[in-house]
Amino acid sequence: MGYLRISTHPGIFRRPLNHEKAVANVEAILQAPHVRLLAEDEGFWEAYREVTADVPTRGDLVPDAHLAALLRRHGVRTLWTVDRDFLKFPFLDVRDPFSQKGRV
Repeated sequence: MGYLRISTHPGIFRRPLNHEKAVANVEAILQAPHVRLLAEDEGFWEAYREVTADVPTRGDLVPDAHLAALLRRHGVRTLWTVDRDFLKFPFLDVRDPFSQKGRV
């Protein structure tokens, strides 16, 4: 959902993708054998509360905390992103996909 929001946003890109192209990109990624969807399940709320216990969470940080809780719940420890807000969640190894060193 974050990809769809950003890739189609006219305030971010001069020529954002149209919805159909962005959805086609997501569907192509989902075809990769090592990709899986993460979703809330039993225990998600507890994971969210753990992730946000020491992080003041409001406004724009709420969707990041939501994603962080999903990652934690599903055992994902490394996140490739340029979003520095994820550094607030100490269990995550945040890496920059565009950096030579891989670190944010």
